[in-house]
Amino acid sequence: MRLSTKSRYGLRALFDIAYNAGNMPAQIQDISRRQQISPRYLEQIFQALKKGGILKSKRGPQGGYMLAKSPDAITVKEILQATEGDVVLVECSPKKKKKGEPCVFDGSCVTQTVWQEASAQLNDFFASITLKTLCERGQTLGVKKEQDHRFVYFI
Repeated sequence: MRLSTKSRYGLRALFDIAYNAGNMPAQIQDISRRQQISPRYLEQIFQALKKGGILKSKRGPQGGYMLAKSPDAITVKEILQATEGDVVLVECSPKKKKKGEPCVFDGSCVTQTVWQEASAQLNDFFASITLKTLCERGQTLGVKKEQDHRFVYFI
């Protein structure tokens, strides 16, 4: 199994929002600059994340993207499901089978259970990591926070 850039960039972008903006709206050009991801591609990814209930947007000069839930309530598993669909290691898993393409070894394949168990453990691992966890790791690593310049005023 290999995760696409859609899920990897989506996770990085959501970390960026949680880490740098908190519950304030983050603008796509700022996320794009910090994470070095094309703004057009981010827009596509954000559509999937909005549809998955992870992200919301606000229009206008003080608008942007913000998390739909708190960072401790958004798991890596949810993000991957919104961008990739179900995370399974192999296509022959009964949960992932496409209609009209039955496996000739279905029900008699001893390795099928290995892939099912491994997929379940991987999903449990992804479900155990939240955006809050990633923010804590970012602080530990010394990732610099950038304040949104739209909301910084000097008198």
